[in-house]
Amino acid sequence: MLKSTAIACGLAILGMGMPTMANAADVAPAALIIAQGGLGDGSWNDTANAGFQAGLKNTGIEGRPIESKDVAAQGEEIMRRAADGGFGLVISLEWIHGEPMEKLAVDYPDANWVIMNQTRKGDNVASVVFGEHEGSYLAGALAAQVTTDESIKGINGKPVIGVIGGVKAPGIDKFIVGYIQGAKAINPDIEVKVAYSDSFGDPAKGQQMAKAMFDEGADIVYQVAGGTGIGIIEAAKAAGAYAIGVDTDQDGMAPGNVLTSMIKRVDVAVEDIINNYADGKFPGGEVMDFGLAQNGVALSDMKHTKDMIPAAYLEKVDALKADIVDGKIEVWDVSTQGYPDFFQ
Repeated sequence: MLKSTAIACGLAILGMGMPTMANAADVAPAALIIAQGGLGDGSWNDTANAGFQAGLKNTGIEGRPIESKDVAAQGEEIMRRAADGGFGLVISLEWIHGEPMEKLAVDYPDANWVIMNQTRKGDNVASVVFGEHEGSYLAGALAAQVTTDESIKGINGKPVIGVIGGVKAPGIDKFIVGYIQGAKAINPDIEVKVAYSDSFGDPAKGQQMAKAMFDEGADIVYQVAGGTGIGIIEAAKAAGAYAIGVDTDQDGMAPGNVLTSMIKRVDVAVEDIINNYADGKFPGGEVMDFGLAQNGVALSDMKHTKDMIPAAYLEKVDALKADIVDGKIEVWDVSTQGYPDFFQ
């Protein structure tokens, strides 16, 4: 039976401290399997690796990131090789690895396994779940307010926004559905254009797709496509329009043309897991929740755009956040509820 554990990210950073283990050399090394898009994506993989490197430095244990040209198809082989190679902690950032990991955890009971963005069974498996739908709801609510305000530079006044996902899968649609729900909470008649790049590492394709959305009347496009999203941000800059970043604070990639970023604290989660592992407290069998209530997801500080956004819009977003945390608003979670009627 999986246990559900809410972890406050701020406490994880400030209260964890150094592990108390006597000798890091006694702990088997850790592996971080990099997801599609690879390192250098300026998003999910890079953020997770930053937490991974911080955890290794904190604890003194050895470890390394593992990349593959076809990480999706080779998932089972990559993870099996890691376990056979003596890695005692195997963290995968790739959604598709969930099912094979659950099976491998039975074959390798002495290894510790971590999967992101889903829940999997196993006493030696830790599942890390983020509230991407909640953070994306706030991004959609902000975008829906801004997109009709022609007093803001680059806004055409039409109730049209967009979102581009890396692939059509529950892990990506969790962001997209939350974004649409938040936008429609502000304006039920808003048009949200949805497209998929079928790649997490193709900035040129992202730029082309975002340009098409801008040409079709959208003035804000949310990127949920890893490294492909770099091109989406570039397209926003070229069009004098806006992108919304993802996973990490991408506002600085095109200052003034990234409206906000939906930050996902995977770095905190990874570092926290490594610290616990090194201290002999691996959270096997647990589901670790990082939502709005735990500060696991959030909108960026918007230091390049905040001054141009009317205060009333930001106050509305803050009120919606409070209602989500208090349980007054339920944000649809594709990963547990399937697909809603408004997303077909």
